[in-house]
Amino acid sequence: MRKRVVITGMGTVNSIGNNLSDFWAGIKAGKSGVGPITHFDPVNHVTKIAAEVKGFKASEFMELKEARKMEPFCHFAVASALEAYRDSGLTPETMDPDRIGVVLGVGMGGFETLENAFSILLEKGPTRVPPLTVPKVISNIAPGNIAILLNVQGPSCVVTTACASGTDAIGNSLRLIQDDVCDVMIAGGSEALITPLGMAGFNVLHALSTKRNDDPTKASRPFDADRDGFVMGEGAGILILESLEHALARGAKIYAEVLGSAASTDAYHMTAPHQEGLGASKAIKWALKAAGITPEDIDYINAHGTSTEINDAVETKAIKAAFGAHAYKLKVSSTKSMTGHCIGAAGAIEAIICAKALEEQFFPPTINLENPDPNCDLDYVPNKGYNAVMRHAISNSLGFGGHNSILVLKRYER
Repeated sequence: MRKRVVITGMGTVNSIGNNLSDFWAGIKAGKSGVGPITHFDPVNHVTKIAAEVKGFKASEFMELKEARKMEPFCHFAVASALEAYRDSGLTPETMDPDRIGVVLGVGMGGFETLENAFSILLEKGPTRVPPLTVPKVISNIAPGNIAILLNVQGPSCVVTTACASGTDAIGNSLRLIQDDVCDVMIAGGSEALITPLGMAGFNVLHALSTKRNDDPTKASRPFDADRDGFVMGEGAGILILESLEHALARGAKIYAEVLGSAASTDAYHMTAPHQEGLGASKAIKWALKAAGITPEDIDYINAHGTSTEINDAVETKAIKAAFGAHAYKLKVSSTKSMTGHCIGAAGAIEAIICAKALEEQFFPPTINLENPDPNCDLDYVPNKGYNAVMRHAISNSLGFGGHNSILVLKRYER
């Protein structure tokens, strides 16, 4: 039998809070992390708002000389990993370095460094490009730095499947423990794309919200008829996954159990999802099968819910196709209404929300749902969360390239 896998530690940096406690308090309160862009001057950009990380100082988590060698996405990942590790209660004495690994989801990597280095290349020539350009840009440097910091000597890699990256990273980590390759995995995602090129690139795809620059907290409005695009977010989410056997042996606290995961590919379009949500519904069905439960067992879905016209309608179709009549008994919410869309980190941050929701029996809200779209007719927990019985939850992540990744969690029971 495959090993049972549980979550024993979590850490996050995002627009709502720079630690797990502040973040969860913000989610429960329905707090928006969206505001005017301050990372650069967006005067020439159509979109002038984003869900930025606020008040974060990398030097509080690492020596300044080390921080200077890293990109913001790496800062966020290291800080979140340190919090998750400390939260888990792991110590060098309770872990075998050969039996712990790191898998992170990163959609794009070091855009800030890439943009700056390219400007220097054009203005001053190739010999003036900073020597740390490549190490700061490459995505796998984030798990590499975490491994150095925490003496992780097992598998270490990056998953890049656009907006499904964080969820795929957790799913891959789950299987490494289930297959007895590792006892502990540091899993999650990180992203920092609030840069001139990052924002411009998504704007020319007509993916970002452009109508609420003067009212930023109302801009991310999944499933609302007045939605006009997603809001760029940034940050990281890291979870400590551990075999139940290993966790119990050291007396660890347990947030939730990870039952299964699955992924599918639309094979349809580079950026648009299949119009009937066939790939997403297939991945949901496969994830439920991997978890060994039925559709009727699910109480809550943390939706991909980007606040784009196409995604929200298609995801609603996918949920209906996967759950049938039970879709109307589910609670579905998009917490991107608060965090914005953190691309490669989104699925990991949302997995943390699912784990806390199961632990505290709390259904998180979809804020800004003021004018429901008739094509989105499920229970999206509008505007205010509440406490009720929750046994099982799933987290949906749907990415460019047709990547669909689904994670199934359960309230922990011995």
